[in-house]
Amino acid sequence: MRKLVLLIVVAAVIQSPARAADAITIVGSSTVYPFSSLVAEHFAKSGPFPAPSVRSTSTAEGFKLFCSGTAADTPDISNASRRISQPETQECLDKGVRNFTEIRIGYDSLILANALKAGTFNITLNQLWRAAADLVPIKGRLIPNPYRTWQDIDPALPPRPIKILGPAPGHGTRDAFVELVMEPSCKAALSQVSNGVESTSRACTAVRRDGAWTDVDNLELILGKLASNPDAMGVLSYSYLEQFANRIHAATVNDIAPSRATIPSGTYPLSRPLFIYVKDAHLKARLGLADYAAEFLSFCAAGAHGYLADEGLVPLPTPELLAQRAVVARLQR
Repeated sequence: MRKLVLLIVVAAVIQSPARAADAITIVGSSTVYPFSSLVAEHFAKSGPFPAPSVRSTSTAEGFKLFCSGTAADTPDISNASRRISQPETQECLDKGVRNFTEIRIGYDSLILANALKAGTFNITLNQLWRAAADLVPIKGRLIPNPYRTWQDIDPALPPRPIKILGPAPGHGTRDAFVELVMEPSCKAALSQVSNGVESTSRACTAVRRDGAWTDVDNLELILGKLASNPDAMGVLSYSYLEQFANRIHAATVNDIAPSRATIPSGTYPLSRPLFIYVKDAHLKARLGLADYAAEFLSFCAAGAHGYLADEGLVPLPTPELLAQRAVVARLQR
């Protein structure tokens, strides 16, 4: 009799769908984290699967964990505020993660924000690069950044001191800032300077180290710093503007304001897509993995009037949403 009871208990443990080991594990971008967490909450309430475990790291750290292998204790999904890079893809291949599915979930953008009590202004991508870069071209030579105020860069800009709070290295938001702001203006400038630089990559990715730029690991901390320093400007994602419109506003870039219309259309220069990456090797072993992806791209979540839009995600235009839903449908076969 005791053996029979023991067997029943063991069978119940094995078959229990709520075991932590069976829960979907998600890591990665702090920008995507609130959207992924909200989907996890809805997913757990609407079906028989345990609530996914969602951890906010950074896009780079998320890919590192995601690409560490295919064992059951490795992440099933990596959130990302940029597309996976070639070296990261190679790392996946080297560790046996040979197949994964990229799913675009919506759009976001970078903004240059400051406190409502301080005036905002229009800025060009080149001016923003000159404010943030460690090295800038002056009279045909690349030298350490001499600009102390925005007006030093252009007389049309305000005379406020340059104080930029930005994402630390490893954040997808930092990678996006480098890709969208730093590299294009820097590479154009390098073709016009007489003194060469040892590393174009170093010159075009390095932010200034004289106190005018401050790395911030937790982007939410930028909100408090902006409130306490009217001169400070913060590099944030658009979702913060929607959630904290009573505390911050954003500069226009190339005379275009960030909005739900200008971001997905690409007219706002600092727009970017957001992604989740699903590990194909876990689709059969991890119960509900494809179903979670389907919930993420459902009309109720990712649609124009879905609950993710209420959280600040800029929805995919309908043709793009339908295309991504088709990608997710293939996971469920």
